[in-house]
Amino acid sequence: MSKTTEIQIEKSRNLIEGLKRHVREMGERGISNEEINQMERAVAQLAEANAEVDRLREELSPKVKEMKEKMTVVKAAYVESKKTLKGYYPQERWPDYGIQDKR
Repeated sequence: MSKTTEIQIEKSRNLIEGLKRHVREMGERGISNEEINQMERAVAQLAEANAEVDRLREELSPKVKEMKEKMTVVKAAYVESKKTLKGYYPQERWPDYGIQDKR
């Protein structure tokens, strides 16, 4: 759970509990049971959405690591091949091999 979301959920739950304890007083000031219930549902939905995001992050993390490893291999092969081609051919021929470098 992101720290910001966790803090907001906790603050909202504390407010809801306080409002529930004093709903009679607050009802006279514009806060009704229905509004408290709506806020409670919204906080529950936020907690659910956040749990789903956490689950997706856990699934994504190994995939990102795997992709970064593959990117490292591809970059190394690219650099090595480009260096070899640049050493054998004059600059005018580099575009023939897909090298976009100007120097």
